[in-house]
Amino acid sequence: MKFAFFGSSLVSAYWNGAATYYRGIIRAMNELGHEITFYEPDAYDRQKNRDMEDPEWARIVVYQPNEEDVARVLNDAIDADVIIKTSGVGVFDELLEKEVAALGQKDKFVIFWDVDAPATLDRVHHNENDYFKDLIPQYDLILTYGGGDPVINAYTELGARKCVPIYNALDPATHHPVETQSRFEGDLVFLGNRLPDREKRVEDFFLKVAAEMPDQRFILGGNGWHDKPMSSNINYIGHVFTKDHNALNCSPKAILNISRDSMAKYGFSPATRVFEAAGAGACIITDYWEGIEFFFEPGVEILVARSGDEVRSLLNSLTAEHAAQIGQAALNKVLEKHTYAHRAVELDKLLKDELTLNKAAV
Repeated sequence: MKFAFFGSSLVSAYWNGAATYYRGIIRAMNELGHEITFYEPDAYDRQKNRDMEDPEWARIVVYQPNEEDVARVLNDAIDADVIIKTSGVGVFDELLEKEVAALGQKDKFVIFWDVDAPATLDRVHHNENDYFKDLIPQYDLILTYGGGDPVINAYTELGARKCVPIYNALDPATHHPVETQSRFEGDLVFLGNRLPDREKRVEDFFLKVAAEMPDQRFILGGNGWHDKPMSSNINYIGHVFTKDHNALNCSPKAILNISRDSMAKYGFSPATRVFEAAGAGACIITDYWEGIEFFFEPGVEILVARSGDEVRSLLNSLTAEHAAQIGQAALNKVLEKHTYAHRAVELDKLLKDELTLNKAAV
């Protein structure tokens, strides 16, 4: 099948946490024989901060952030069998969502792929006049980055014909164990952009812990933290390009995952970086969120903390040998059950079943 995919960016992870997710899913779908064109705007300096060339497994179309060029790429996508609009493109989202939904009335199979379902649902629920509320029933299918039953039920109540989570996963071709690098060595690393609905948790689970453990080394990566007060044992390294993620994950004793508030609220929303880190064999310490055990066994394949005090306690008792055991167990689990090849098979079957039902209904 031919897919037209409107998203933030496939070729740049700059201020674009969904890049790894898109790459893993699309590469795996291409390996199943599907043709994908990815349409992305030239916005937010992403094209200036590419971390990959145009891949062989997808056609990349970059358009200018104006209505004329949006109309051009929408017209270009009209020959696709499946047309997908993701959340969070960043420019002309409302226009794209309305136009793609309208294509469903022209015998096209249209999908809204929500990579931030908790934020979308909270926005719609708190604004009765939100334009997207009327669009939800117009899409043939709602796919989400995560969320489990709480997100499925919320979308169903808003009129979605069908809502299915396609969870994050690992692409073993891009994220895997490598040699350690001294610049990334330390006791605990956190990688994440500074966002309002995560900042308080970063303060509690990372910055405060570092201040209380002056003899241990901490590394903070991601955009936006440059003016944040932090203790002298934190090395702030700024944006970390995808090519360095494996070394960043392999070098420290442990990696910290901190969920955004909305993701933790709905649960079943493991971040892409959890699977990246597991793929590198890292020992992961994560804040608690409902559904962790669906992906990893707590205490065996991942360590779980409900507070900064618990992060500190885990670090104090964590030996290098135990960290290595946990990291290896996490790697074994993701290779067995949570690769993008697994997700692509699920998605391929789902789409074939839905398209068959659609044809039968016509």
